[in-house]
Amino acid sequence: MQGPGRKISLSDHARRSLVASALALIAVVAIFAVRNLTVDGPLDHLRHTGDLTGGVRIYEGSWYFPRGGPYMVGFESSRPGARLWIDGVEIRPRGGRPVVREPWRGAIRADAPRSGRLAFDPGVVGVRFEAPPGARLLWVPPGRRSDPEYVPPRSLSPEPPDRARFGSWAGARPVDGMFALMLLIVGAGWAVYLTRRPLRRALAGDGRRVWLVAAAVLVLALGVRLYDLGGHGQTWDENTNWSAGRNYVTNVLSLDFSQSSWRWNYEHPPVMKYVAGLGAQLADGYGPARGLSALMMAIACALLVPIGRRLWSLRVGLLAGVIAALTPHLVAHGQIVGHEAPTALWWSLAVLLCLGAYDDLDLSTRADRRRLMLRFAGIGLVLGLAVFSRFANALVAPLMGLLLLYGAPAGHRGRVVAYGAIILPLVALAVGFAVWPRLWSAPITHLAESWDKLKKPHTPEWFLGVMTNTPPRTYFAVYLWATAPVGVLLGAVAWLVRTALKRERASVVVLLWLLVPLGVALSPVRQDGVRYIIPSLLALALAAAAGFDLLFDSATRRLGERVRWVGGALVAAYLAISLALIHPYYLDYYGVQVGGPARVWRMRNFEIAWWGEGLESAIDYVNREAPRGARVDKHCISPYDHLGWLRGDLWRSLAPNASSADWMIVYQPAHGAGRASCRAPSGFSLAYETSARGAAVARVYRRADAAGPPPR
Repeated sequence: MQGPGRKISLSDHARRSLVASALALIAVVAIFAVRNLTVDGPLDHLRHTGDLTGGVRIYEGSWYFPRGGPYMVGFESSRPGARLWIDGVEIRPRGGRPVVREPWRGAIRADAPRSGRLAFDPGVVGVRFEAPPGARLLWVPPGRRSDPEYVPPRSLSPEPPDRARFGSWAGARPVDGMFALMLLIVGAGWAVYLTRRPLRRALAGDGRRVWLVAAAVLVLALGVRLYDLGGHGQTWDENTNWSAGRNYVTNVLSLDFSQSSWRWNYEHPPVMKYVAGLGAQLADGYGPARGLSALMMAIACALLVPIGRRLWSLRVGLLAGVIAALTPHLVAHGQIVGHEAPTALWWSLAVLLCLGAYDDLDLSTRADRRRLMLRFAGIGLVLGLAVFSRFANALVAPLMGLLLLYGAPAGHRGRVVAYGAIILPLVALAVGFAVWPRLWSAPITHLAESWDKLKKPHTPEWFLGVMTNTPPRTYFAVYLWATAPVGVLLGAVAWLVRTALKRERASVVVLLWLLVPLGVALSPVRQDGVRYIIPSLLALALAAAAGFDLLFDSATRRLGERVRWVGGALVAAYLAISLALIHPYYLDYYGVQVGGPARVWRMRNFEIAWWGEGLESAIDYVNREAPRGARVDKHCISPYDHLGWLRGDLWRSLAPNASSADWMIVYQPAHGAGRASCRAPSGFSLAYETSARGAAVARVYRRADAAGPPPR
């Protein structure tokens, strides 16, 4: 405790921080020790029935398959002698058996996964695994199309199928989730303690009110994103992020840093996958991981409150936070297991830290220069987390540099440039190296491999009436305009007027934040709408709030102070109505300035029925209504085997084309409109449709003489 009149010296503060760091390290070591002493491996949940030469052990028992459909099952082993049987049928890496539909993707090496695709009904199968030391089972269940996942221990049983029992946690690793959460709590507590001084300053005086308002925005933003979480259905890439993340968290907890264990989804850096992996441990589904995305996006929205307070006023910060909380595409990307939510969080945090980098500092003193270096190290930490969540976030570095240089005290810009050029990149690289064991061996080679895979565009998409995968460099700017609610655009226009009239320094900050993310247009990959420029949407919310504040200020002089609250409520109500009208397909939101989703769908100006949302309800309809053994044509779902999770019996009897099918599923009807094979043949009628504000997302057609419910 601090005694009366006693001033705590820097050495006392440093000593207490060292003690806290030591205690945190001890807690981390204890968590790892307890976990690895108490948690069994998956093969420990099978029955050891014998041994073969070369150290190969025979394991037998049961394996629980929770859903019907196509499974990828297999194993990995760095030693020869591994063999796997499912219900008495050996799984071979390269065909040879009718039950093996296709080989595992990628080269088959001694240390690579060996597996095949099988269609199963839900239930329990018998398993026999001849496993050399270090071998492990892998799978990809229906609902995921990704790199293989380590089979959870609770999905295995030593009992034969007729006697095996599996609890409600089958398919998940809740104990590992608990240990990962404990590590996160220790790390967060340590960070809070080390930053206790700036946190106390932030909460002093008016700061407490600012953060209470930010907390209210956080609750609003989180509630909107958690409402009907997953109502849009599964989207592309969620499975890959989820599966790789689960493997990564398991690797860390089991202290497995071998290079072969870190090749999953290697084209993307790991920070986002750690977050997804924490949620993936807790359930055999995307719910918890999506919840963490919602939390990160909500925090990003809440941080606009203190940012707006610094730049203009608390009321601007509040309105900016509310606008971001209710912006359709920020809601959409806060409900997906993807890179966008952490991207938004790191950019908002980076801007806030850069704006406060020089608070209460006198750079003519040595002590405050040391404090500035520590603050730059913290900003470098955020830079590292951003870049190693998504490589495109390297664009936050020039934004940081511009903001730090713009706000630097007069006479000290040279020192700021030197500190920034040295501290920020070194800390960021150290963070990346620490969190990504793949870089511990041949980092340059592995980064080059990631880039080689990332720079390849996806399948073509509609852009302004042309099907292309090489759109012009104006692509992202056009999408920013097309996907913004028109009310937000009007607020941004008012902000431009405010900028011209008042020439405020704050507007320079917002303008930089708005434009810098658009630099991704210089990359070879231009696709996916606003997905790569999510930070610009946050800046647009801040700009709109500042513009509305100017309008409200003018009206207040004539109509009184209540105008601000009424105007803010009307803006919030407008955005809430926009969300309600497009719910739950927020990814397909387009503003009235481009005619909304219906006109976009008719004119094929932009992507519609995007990223897989809405397909799940069509698949559920077929799984529910089609009789057993019905022939389904799903070749008009692109990618073909990505999200079309039909029942096991329907998967076995897939039709090669519509002419030989009883049912036909078409996703992105506008996308495939030019292909005759994606138009329903004569004799088919529309049985089901998913739509977003007049835009057809997915359709199900049924042959008139096929069994099932009558056509609509």
